Amino acid sequence: MASDVERPTPSFNNGKSSGERDGVQEPLLKNGSPECEEFSVLFYPDHVMISDLMIRFLFPAFGGLLYGYDIGATSSATISIQSPTLSGITWYNLSSVEVGLITSGSLYGALIGSILAFKIADILGRRRELVLSSLMYFIGALVTALAPNFVVLVIGRLIYGIGIGLAMHAAPMYIAETAPSHIRGQLISLKEFFIVLGMLIGYIAGSLLVETVSSWRYMYGVSFPLSLIMGIGMWWLPPSPRWILLRAIQGKGDAQSLRETAITCLCRLRGGAIGDSAPRQVDEILSELSHMREEQEVTISEMFQGKCLKALTIGGGLVLFQQITGQPSVLYYAATIFQSAGFSAAADATKVSILLGLLKLFMTGVAVVVVDKLGRRPLLLGGVSGIAISLFLLGSYYTYLDDIHVVAVVALLVYVGCYQLSFGPIGWLMISEIFPLRLRGRGLSIAVLVNFGANALVTFAFSPLKELLGAGILFFIFGGIAILSLIFIFFIIPETKGLTLEEIEAKLL
Repeated sequence: MASDVERPTPSFNNGKSSGERDGVQEPLLKNGSPECEEFSVLFYPDHVMISDLMIRFLFPAFGGLLYGYDIGATSSATISIQSPTLSGITWYNLSSVEVGLITSGSLYGALIGSILAFKIADILGRRRELVLSSLMYFIGALVTALAPNFVVLVIGRLIYGIGIGLAMHAAPMYIAETAPSHIRGQLISLKEFFIVLGMLIGYIAGSLLVETVSSWRYMYGVSFPLSLIMGIGMWWLPPSPRWILLRAIQGKGDAQSLRETAITCLCRLRGGAIGDSAPRQVDEILSELSHMREEQEVTISEMFQGKCLKALTIGGGLVLFQQITGQPSVLYYAATIFQSAGFSAAADATKVSILLGLLKLFMTGVAVVVVDKLGRRPLLLGGVSGIAISLFLLGSYYTYLDDIHVVAVVALLVYVGCYQLSFGPIGWLMISEIFPLRLRGRGLSIAVLVNFGANALVTFAFSPLKELLGAGILFFIFGGIAILSLIFIFFIIPETKGLTLEEIEAKLL
């Protein structure tokens, strides 16, 4: 059996790749423009309808919608489930640790999903991974909504969280592999828009149901139809043609059979506009990808060496700071924070959370519009500066200014607005861009693991730490971490605006 080095590379261009002419290996980048950038143009020429592009984006983005909905719904569900009169259960008297398990249970599940993605993502492919995540969403929501006791409730939250972990890993890759490079930032940032939209739906559902008996069951039950839409949509969509062709290049199947499958998927994605040119375009894409030869899959030890380590430092560090600056606490405990700021009725606090969601949606829309114009670094530096200021304001409110409720509300609004200009969309965008092609699947799974691990830790620890230290000290600590994140961004995070994925790997890693 031939080794990986000896096995011939499949080729459909007279045996020569785009990086090899007359037996001489040519660089991938020529005159600052990678030849494989042609891939994006091939998939999305000017005459392709924008509506077709949005349909391809819509169903993977539902994974973000369901994640965001869980955040918004949990904000109100934790109030409902602890109510002696409205919970509809006998085990409503929950400790702060038990409340922390409810709020962070889905995030622990996301950790499991991220670990699974590390092993199975490259085998299943992006589409089937998203189908699997929709199934986990559905089962998790069903178990949670019908839970007869606390233990079953937490199990349901864990299952739902597995769906979150798989979706947040696969969706950015599916979108990135089918997106034109000149609007890659906008499309991946739009996934964050769907997360925020889901949060807003969750806040609205909480506002409408919070005074209903057993309302927490209905809040979690709303995920049923959404998960079905996602699953059916992803089942209908074809696999990523580029992922299929990468498998052909890497010798993971019959090259000719995979080529025919890629042609079929390309025709489904492009419809009648592609005409009879699909085989030629697939061969051109194969030519562009064949410079990879048949590289082995990256090993775990290689993940922490050279450019792999640099990419992990950038991506993992960014999503770590995204979480440990207090974001999970502000989102999951929004209604509780507003209650302590003077909105004593649960319904009032939940309605104010809707205002929070509307602001997030608006600011995310701003980020989507400007991210490919201003760049990643300006949005990160400006937004995180606002986050730091708002956290110190919250600390001051709970320590010195507790009779001025407007300070807490304004600080929270500033926090979430600045977060949606910076960490919110840019974090997911950067981890989708920064990893080289060879380790993108596994690198992204590690970054997602760091993201949800830090998210779960902060969410679970917030209530106990709040009781131990007080809210004021806790927000001051978050503010100090935000200052450290500014230093990290200034010295470590590169600017990727206007660069193709190949240029990012060649110039920045």
